[in-house]
This record gives sequence, C-alpha cells and structure tokens, in this order.
Amino acid sequence: MLLYQNFSKNQHFFRKFFGLEPKYFRKADEKDLIPLLEPLTYKDGAQVACGFGTVYEAIEKIGISGNHTVLATGLGPVGLAALMLARAMGADKLIGVEMNDYRIDLAQKLGLADKIIKPGEGALEEILEATGDHGAERAIDASANDQARQLAVRGTRDWGRIAFVGEGGTSTLNPSPDMIHGQKTIYGSWVTSLWKMEELTEHLVRWNIHPEKLITHEFPLEQAGEAYALMAGGNCGKVAVTF
Repeated sequence: MLLYQNFSKNQHFFRKFFGLEPKYFRKADEKDLIPLLEPLTYKDGAQVACGFGTVYEAIEKIGISGNHTVLATGLGPVGLAALMLARAMGADKLIGVEMNDYRIDLAQKLGLADKIIKPGEGALEEILEATGDHGAERAIDASANDQARQLAVRGTRDWGRIAFVGEGGTSTLNPSPDMIHGQKTIYGSWVTSLWKMEELTEHLVRWNIHPEKLITHEFPLEQAGEAYALMAGGNCGKVAVTF
C-alpha cells in the first residue's frame, strides 16, 4: 500500500491505486477525488481505496446487522477489515479462521473476533459448536483458498449468505448439500466504486473506526521491495509505504 498526499482548495484528498511503480504515477482527475474527512488520516484513507472498500462492498451485498453471526475465513488485511466493519455494524458474534499465528495474535490484540479457529480437521465442527450447531448467518472469504471457501460455505447456516472477495484460487463445492438444500446464496464481490468509498469514509467517521490500526509495519519508498516481500510472507498486518 502506497500512501500519498494531494492538496486542492485546502481539502485533503486521496485516490485509489493498485501498487503501481512511482514512474506510473500521475495526478488524479478531480472527478475521481474523495474528501478525506476529519479525523481520518492519510493511512486511513489509503485503505478505503482497496481493502476496506472491497469488503464494504461485499458487506453491502450480503447485509450484516445485530441479527447475524459473521464468519471470516482468512485474516489478512481484508479479512481483518471485514471483522472491524462487521463489529461496527452490530454483528452478534464474530468468528475468524486463520492459520498464521502472527495474524491470529493481531486479531486478538485488536479485539476483532470473539473466536478464532485454525483451519484443518475439526474446524467446521468448532464453527458449528460456536453457533449452536446452526452455522453463521453471514460469511466472507478473503483467503482465496479452496478449503477455506468450503469452510465458509459449509459453516454458514441455512438461508445464509456468503461473499467471496479473495482473488484467485479455485473452489470445490458439492452444490446439493453445500448450497441448494440449505438455500444458501454466494456473492462474488470485486473492489468497489467511488461513491461507495465516499459513503464508507462518512461511516468510518461515524463509527470511530481507523483502518490505520491494521498497519503493523511502515517503510520509506526506497524500501518498497522489502515492504512487498514482508507482505507476501504474511507475518504482518497491513504494510504501508510512505513518502
């Protein structure tokens, strides 16, 4: 994640971009700029563009409220953002599935999950036990891992809704028992729109949420390669490259 600053008529703006090299940077068109509302920081705003915006779009599709237990498979930055937003929307219980100890510790430190389960044999049974043998009403997969996607679907109760936001990978499901018989709905959701990002910034202020809390490491622009290597290794939360 690269963060930058732009000023226009005393307003702070940010613009989404996807890890482009500095030589490809250009000034954003005014129509694509979004006000960064007080008291959000530049590090908050940069995450609205991708991680938080992506999962906010998915949450808007499946709907989350105080009636719902939410299951998130994969607790990288997007999965952690899902839990943070679901908590703000009043989710009854938050369950995370993650194999990386660093990210498990981070989620626990930030108080983002009521229960965290490691994937593997017995994981589905743990989800069912934590939900009164029903499963979660809502699930979000941010892992792009086949087994995690199976767990997200099978760990969702009848008539539940699931969003797939993790890019890549495959998905091996048995349609009749996994989806049809339980009347489950799976949504694919990819990034978000400018107007949804603007809506999200307003909600972040209202809910007193700071995505910056997910940043565990920062690097100067000259060490961007190290930042990407750390992110690829997974032993981190969100990684920021600042300049």
